[in-house]
Amino acid sequence: MMRQEVYLDYNATTPCAPEVIERMLPFFREIYGNPSNTRHLQGRRAAKALDQAREEVAALIGAQPREIIFTNGATESNNLAILGLGYRAQGGKRNRIVISAIEHKAVLEPCKALQRIGFDVIILPVDATGRLNIESVREVIDERTLLLSVHAANNEIGTIQPIREISVIAQTYGALLHCDAAQAVGKIEVDVDEWGVDLLSLSGHKLYGPKGVGALFTRSTSWLEPILLGGGQEGGIRAGTSNVSAIVGLGAACHLCKPLLADEARTLATLRDYLEANLMRAIPILQRNGNLAQRLPNTSSLTFPKIDADALLLNIPHI
Repeated sequence: MMRQEVYLDYNATTPCAPEVIERMLPFFREIYGNPSNTRHLQGRRAAKALDQAREEVAALIGAQPREIIFTNGATESNNLAILGLGYRAQGGKRNRIVISAIEHKAVLEPCKALQRIGFDVIILPVDATGRLNIESVREVIDERTLLLSVHAANNEIGTIQPIREISVIAQTYGALLHCDAAQAVGKIEVDVDEWGVDLLSLSGHKLYGPKGVGALFTRSTSWLEPILLGGGQEGGIRAGTSNVSAIVGLGAACHLCKPLLADEARTLATLRDYLEANLMRAIPILQRNGNLAQRLPNTSSLTFPKIDADALLLNIPHI
């Protein structure tokens, strides 16, 4: 008898919600104008759809629509935040960038690129649960610091970082704080003002939206140098014809998850805890990873001692 497929890799990508697909479909069929040209009806319709999506994304994270720049995903958003800021600040007195050792490659690699042109990049270790120590952050921040870049939550172990506390330290020294929140938006409450971040990246396909679309929140565009040059879209910060259908899908996903977020988080945390409790009862040597008090509600990281993880997964092919 065929076993039903079980998909557990939602931190890698989520399915696209049916409601999101429905919102996108007209932009493949009837509304196909270029939003950069509003001299005709099709262009105006497309531009209006972008405005609505911008409002929906902003509402989910407590931002203003003018603070949202659409990109092709969190990787581009991270690159725009880090490289854009670095290129604009190059040659100034602030040339230090601080990141954690467990940042995504989309943060690590742009930082390495800036290091090659003279920036001082400091990589801070995390504790055994994957959390940054606030004191270690305080020790390396000074008036030379341009940027701290710390992800909101880890994709493998789910540990949530103390973003608000880090932002207070950054503000003390006039440094900017960028947060890669791709794993957090749509899973936990994210409020850019409450967190005190200056830039924040998010991705559509992590919250039941389409792949190939994301956004960068930035309090100001004046500190960013564009890394894509062309037609001046997105306020001159991100060139390229807008992917209207995908952007509409991102907005729809943000609108869809906003009222459901708190209840969904509680449900997922309950299911996660139930799964872990039963597994640990059946396999007492099982080890849980990450910060159990501060982690994403949907994420469980487990170690089966003396068992190779890849071999384990190969023996449960329906997952």
